Amino acid sequence: MHLYIHVPFCNQICPYCAFYKHRLAHVDIRGYVAGVIAEARLRMPQGYAPETIYFGGGTPSMLSLSHLNTLVEGLREWVDFSRVQEWSFEANPATFTPAKVEQWRRLGITRVSLGAQSFEPELLHLLGREHSPEQIAHSVRMLREAGIPQVNLDLMFSLPGQSLSQWEHTLHEAIAQEPDHISTYNLTYEEDTAFFEAYGADAGDEETDVAMFTMADSMLTSAGYRHYEISNFARGGAVSRHNLACWRGEDYYGLGPGACGTVNGMRYRNTENTALYSAALAQGKLSEAEREQLSPETRRTELLGLQLRTDEGLPAHMLRPQDAEFVRMLQQEGLAEQQPDGRLMLTLRGRLLADEIAAGLM
Repeated sequence: MHLYIHVPFCNQICPYCAFYKHRLAHVDIRGYVAGVIAEARLRMPQGYAPETIYFGGGTPSMLSLSHLNTLVEGLREWVDFSRVQEWSFEANPATFTPAKVEQWRRLGITRVSLGAQSFEPELLHLLGREHSPEQIAHSVRMLREAGIPQVNLDLMFSLPGQSLSQWEHTLHEAIAQEPDHISTYNLTYEEDTAFFEAYGADAGDEETDVAMFTMADSMLTSAGYRHYEISNFARGGAVSRHNLACWRGEDYYGLGPGACGTVNGMRYRNTENTALYSAALAQGKLSEAEREQLSPETRRTELLGLQLRTDEGLPAHMLRPQDAEFVRMLQQEGLAEQQPDGRLMLTLRGRLLADEIAAGLM
């Protein structure tokens, strides 16, 4: 099993982000830290030993040395960290120092994911990012010098006004940093974001999306990266074990305001309000917004959409007899290939239609 911890704090709110997050002002961070530790004790059996840990956000790198240390020490009193194979930590290139990086290494963090997004100054400004292209490179050097085993760069494409040559430049600069892993996300315009209000749900251009997706595949695979999931590339075996576990449908606990978890077919989502979350846990109560027992049909539908995204493909046992004709059509159209063991794997063209193909198998 696995553990996700949501850190909702941001220095400023990016206009495209739909995750639960907020500024630090007027927030009781000590209450948040105490709340996460308390939730761990309420949710998980003592001695729970996760295979992976993922600190996501928000911006986990905004946690001070003392707050992060208190949080991790509190979790270690209840959670067994001895079997952790990967510990990921999201970071903004503008929000950490060599002292923080040294602490991360000392705590046992093995993978830092940098929200680089672009190497074009004007696009970084459009995205509300505080860092410069130079700070991205500086951050990578800091992480390497401190001995962090794996570094990931998050990039975004199909941004408003972004040209194909700008995307090519960003990919080139990202490869030059020699990260172990690169994530390339096609911008989507989510409700309740400034970008949705400014550009609308129908913003973007499918032809540009395809061109930029194809360019990323070509450049990154040529540079030695394995395109192991639609948006993710790794070299030297540095796949994100935590995310791969989620795509495989493995159970995980989620801690923190707004965090989700799925355990033994039960899905829950915590309240998206840090103050209410902390107050409830101070009284020994969980702060959930939703709880649902997932049916086998719902689980299958979810896994179809997730596993088709990976280069592992869809296991043969998930294909039903009535899917045979649709699978043959996919093969004839060059959208999928069926392996000797029966797994269904999408081609590059097929990955562009992953959601539609998953719907056809439901």
